[in-house]
Amino acid sequence: MVAISPSRETPEEHLIHWFLVGTWGLWFVGGLYHAIPILGWCLVLLVVGRWAGIFEDPEPVHGPTPWGVHAWAFGMLVMAIALIGGHLNFDLGLPAIIKSMFGWAKGWGLLAAFIFVGAELKIKPEVVYRASNILALQTLLITPVFFVFGLLNLPGVWFVSPLLYLGGPGPLFFEVGSHLWDASSLGFRLRYYAPWAPAAAFAAHVALVLALNDKDWRWRWIGIVSAIVACALTQSRLSLVAVPILLIGLPILANIMSPWPAAALAAMSTFALLFLTQVKDTIDDMVQAFVGARADSSRVRAALARMAYHRWETDAPWFGHGTIERGSHYVEYMPIGSHHTWHGLLFIKGGVGFVALALPLVWTFLEMLAKAQRDRHARAGLGIVLVLLFNSFGENLEILAYLAWPGLIVIGIAMKRRLIAPPIWAAFFRQFFSPVRA
Repeated sequence: MVAISPSRETPEEHLIHWFLVGTWGLWFVGGLYHAIPILGWCLVLLVVGRWAGIFEDPEPVHGPTPWGVHAWAFGMLVMAIALIGGHLNFDLGLPAIIKSMFGWAKGWGLLAAFIFVGAELKIKPEVVYRASNILALQTLLITPVFFVFGLLNLPGVWFVSPLLYLGGPGPLFFEVGSHLWDASSLGFRLRYYAPWAPAAAFAAHVALVLALNDKDWRWRWIGIVSAIVACALTQSRLSLVAVPILLIGLPILANIMSPWPAAALAAMSTFALLFLTQVKDTIDDMVQAFVGARADSSRVRAALARMAYHRWETDAPWFGHGTIERGSHYVEYMPIGSHHTWHGLLFIKGGVGFVALALPLVWTFLEMLAKAQRDRHARAGLGIVLVLLFNSFGENLEILAYLAWPGLIVIGIAMKRRLIAPPIWAAFFRQFFSPVRA
């Protein structure tokens, strides 16, 4: 049977398809970091233009903007206010505020922008799934070339794109190359089209969730295999936790109203109680192995976390410090609050910024969890929320928002879809909330 590609009927679907399929091309010219934010905000302008009647709307998306989209928009606007407050608190000046607002538009603002366009534009989720799997096939074909470069000790960085001079967080985002050297089992880690290896694993987690929802089993398996191979060769420790949960835990979460997840959890709980000592020792060994896999990295991360928390608590509890600050030699001059979204928020944007992300993220998790019981696209949205949660404890989501953009669009699409109550919920509401008839 020949695989049928989902039809692309609107300009936004064509844009999303070709930007995803052309990811490697954008990476090769060093334009990925700039191109994706431009795409996101151009799609926002398309929505506004259709609302204003400037652009023709081929098939209007009916209904009001979902509350979840409002939650993200409000939260990220509060994030911008916290950013400005931190700058004013430490007298960083107007030029620094303007520069940081551009960073906000490429980071926190971009999260809300893609969720917004997913809800407000006519985008079929199948188009996103298939385009992501085409990208996954390209990645799978490129992987042996990158792997050989690493094995033969060939240069890992080929060149730095001149697009670096248009602005950005640093040369890592504009380097074109195959791998980075690392004191690991292979001696190198593949970075794919991301600035560093764990960021590539983050992109692979997003691709894995999208692959699981492609209706064509061949494309589905191409996406799954590509994501797992990428996670393995980036040697991301977080993937040891994230991938099994996405493959096993996500179906359980999406069927919590069914009897089989409860039976499976009961069996696992019984097994754990019967062999409590052995289970505890196994978990302790796994934690030690996880930390010991990169002992220096774990030490630096822990030190950065302590410094970020202490500086937030003592210097700027409300609006943070407004900008990053390089650490000392003890943390290898890494920015304070990096390697962890929540510590970074506390240090840079204070408690206000922390809450501004936590509330929409919790809202989205609960909404996707409820809808996922009856809607496979909401299951994809739930998976993306889990990916964001997992990686928030090992990466800075703000600076890597451009890698998660197809998943954010799927969240927006799922927010627009109606909640269909499972039978057990429907029976509950009928029993307790239906009017009593004589």
